[in-house]
Amino acid sequence: MLAGAGTGKTRALTARIAHLIALGRARPGEILAVTFTNKAAREMKARIARLLGETVEGMPWLGTFHSVSVKILRRHAELVGSGAVHLKPSFTILDTDDQLRLLKQIIAAGNIDEKRWPARMLAGMIDGWKNRALTPSRVPAEESFAFDGRGAALYAAYQERLLALNAVDFGDLLLHCVTLFQAHPDILARWQDRFRYILVDEYQDTNAAQYLWLRLLAQAHRNICCVGDDDQSIYGWRGAEVGNILRFEQDFPGARVIRLEQNYRSTPHILAAASGLIAA
Repeated sequence: MLAGAGTGKTRALTARIAHLIALGRARPGEILAVTFTNKAAREMKARIARLLGETVEGMPWLGTFHSVSVKILRRHAELVGSGAVHLKPSFTILDTDDQLRLLKQIIAAGNIDEKRWPARMLAGMIDGWKNRALTPSRVPAEESFAFDGRGAALYAAYQERLLALNAVDFGDLLLHCVTLFQAHPDILARWQDRFRYILVDEYQDTNAAQYLWLRLLAQAHRNICCVGDDDQSIYGWRGAEVGNILRFEQDFPGARVIRLEQNYRSTPHILAAASGLIAA
């Protein structure tokens, strides 16, 4: 569904979920519905409850990309890692401060001048690679110019240290799921079979890792419904690829495109100004 702000995108998505449950097409636990913020996820649950006239129980897979990925990863954590070091289901999730402290230690251990190559810069590089679902071995050589040509090596050291600490950062939540699905087709098939219907809010804001995550999970039933605005993307700084929504019909042959063109939120003057900016 392609639609601008104020045209009822989220309402259409929640109405579809309520419809699937009301008709018995799928049980709540068989529906995967993802969005970008916890607030949006709570609002979706509340809207579904209002549409059904009751509180919806058993919808564990309605949430943000990261919250859903945490649940999947905790079930298969032991498959992440190599040799004698593997993730455990009790892994912790590092916040930004903890991540920077760890990166500073790795930079110091590599005898690299942190004044020239600060930890925050390395954190940004690693986050960008993870948003593109790139493991250390897949980082293009030309992108390792920073940190005296050792960017990818520092990334690898960081990942090894995270495993040793039984920890992940936010980028790992999706990256580990994607690599897990790619390396273990049996595990992927299990999750594909579970999610009979997949629904995605604000699809234009998905990055490469989220895109791969969704494509892998949707291959079995191919019941995926995405809503978004091809003229809007607010997460470009986080690697959002508006091309994901533009090539949806190529990725999912036979997809039906529905345009929601009636705006219920803004006045004609505001809409005219916004259209003018987009056209420019």
